[in-house]
Amino acid sequence: MTDTDVIIVGAGPTGLMLAAELRLAGVRALILERQPQPRDTPKASGIGGRILDLLRYRGILDRFEAASSDPNVAPRFPFGNVYLDLTQLADPPMRALPLPQWEIERLLDERAGELGADIRRGHEVVGVSQDDATVSADVRGPDGPYQVSARYLVGCDGGRSRVRDMAGFAFPGTTYPEVNRLGQVTVPDSLTVLDNGDIDVPGLGRIRSGFTRTDRGVFAFAIMSGVLSLQTTEDESTEYDDDEPLTLTELADSARRVLGADLPLGEPIRLSRYTFKDRQAEQYRDGRILLAGDAAHLLPATGTALNVGMLDTVNLAWKLAADIHGWAPVGLLDTYHDERHFAGARARLQTRAQVALRRGHDPAADALREVFQELLVDESALRRMGALVGHADIRYPMPGSNHHALAGAFAPDLTLHTDQGTTTVAVLMHTARPILLDLADRPELREIARDWQHRIDIRTAKTDDRPADALLIRPDAHIAWAASIDEPADTAALALREALSSWFGAPLEAAVPITPA
Repeated sequence: MTDTDVIIVGAGPTGLMLAAELRLAGVRALILERQPQPRDTPKASGIGGRILDLLRYRGILDRFEAASSDPNVAPRFPFGNVYLDLTQLADPPMRALPLPQWEIERLLDERAGELGADIRRGHEVVGVSQDDATVSADVRGPDGPYQVSARYLVGCDGGRSRVRDMAGFAFPGTTYPEVNRLGQVTVPDSLTVLDNGDIDVPGLGRIRSGFTRTDRGVFAFAIMSGVLSLQTTEDESTEYDDDEPLTLTELADSARRVLGADLPLGEPIRLSRYTFKDRQAEQYRDGRILLAGDAAHLLPATGTALNVGMLDTVNLAWKLAADIHGWAPVGLLDTYHDERHFAGARARLQTRAQVALRRGHDPAADALREVFQELLVDESALRRMGALVGHADIRYPMPGSNHHALAGAFAPDLTLHTDQGTTTVAVLMHTARPILLDLADRPELREIARDWQHRIDIRTAKTDDRPADALLIRPDAHIAWAASIDEPADTAALALREALSSWFGAPLEAAVPITPA
């Protein structure tokens, strides 16, 4: 008998999101966090892209929007010293939600607590071991050392993951010799702000908003609502402790080195420092120990890692739950590595491209940035890049062949008309249960699904411009199978039965009544 079902190491956004998803699936979750109090060190400044859709599909996006200063905006997103200007699109492929990481963590902590997760702060995991049936963590707590056991343990403990090191996961990649310093400060009276948003720096002259490259590094700034946001990038090999805060003096010194002149700064609002690493664990799972978030992948650009980590957990939680509840088909948990390693590689692709655009210092690199920025004037290119950055282009490879175009993709939020009224796919996904959604009154498909109704919900509805006759939607809102418009009953039925068995295990011997939508 284990003490809990899943031990989660780390109470950052990844660990807290995983705990909430596990609780939705009826799994006991214990979070062990070495820090005694929630962190208030500025790190990420918001979330964006697909994770916003997922939070809406769980019915909690409104909490995050209420806490944001500018909810759900179409961003002008920095991309390797150029910009993806999504503000020019009426329906951008990604949106962003400005929100400091401490606030994101507070909201996720609140959510996990409401669902019954056990969160222990000041409890440091100092050892892990596993056998065929259980995994154990050696913990140093406020009252002394102890050991706790579980069916699985997930390292969500960040880029310097102790779980990853103790369990021996390979973590190859590159650390770039540069340090980025980011600040938000009030605009001092001694700094002249021009009408177009440029600034006049004493002893230096006019600096245009955006990126300025010098022989000593890169300086970037923008001014909005009386707040000066600035960033410096310098080649430097210093290893900083994650808990060592950036000071205003350090930021000012860095700006002086890059610009060659003193930059007047007002009162600090947010200060942070970070380096860039490009690393990915070779495997996300070793027996009963798994990795998620920064413990599994480090990405060499901002605005991506937190979103990817939270999405890791949504993919993982229902698969862990299936195994713990005893109905997981063979190989289901291994698909976590297959799918999220693939997604992590896509995130590395676009962040590595940002490295190339960011680190080049010669005329050829300047030409590359100029050409790339010109390409982003074209709407199709801008949409494609926005979807890539926002992780909205992920389509998981599905087993078998002859798949519908939607198979593996995130389920669109269709408006659904039912006998009980109008609803949406997002509302149906609030409980995180898989769904067979019949959009074309296909009773033969519903009849097959009845054998799995102990694990999936069966819904019937109509929708305008239906993309398929039926959709089998997993708990992570990705489509496991879809029936083409007017697909013959024999081929659709066979494919549906195979998909149900592949993702949701053996059928129930005695069928149960169908629940209306």
